[in-house]
Amino acid sequence: GPVAETFQVIQGAVTEEYVRSTQGVFQFELSGDGGGTWYIDLKTKGGSAGFGKPRVPADVVMSMSSADFVKMFTDSLKPFMVFM
Repeated sequence: GPVAETFQVIQGAVTEEYVRSTQGVFQFELSGDGGGTWYIDLKTKGGSAGFGKPRVPADVVMSMSSADFVKMFTDSLKPFMVFM
């Protein structure tokens, strides 16, 4: 589905430079189609993204609908609006 496809794109875009400059782990608690727990690890060597909990504790946990998550990462919805 769209959430899994979005995480595949994110995983493909993760670089050592992003990991070095970000040093954060993000966990997403998504509701709706494709929901569940997903993560982006930009702290651990090599970085990673996918379904389930990250291997290390998350620095940030965000809860949102799957639809808003996909919109946020396809630039249809600004992160500030998701936060609000």
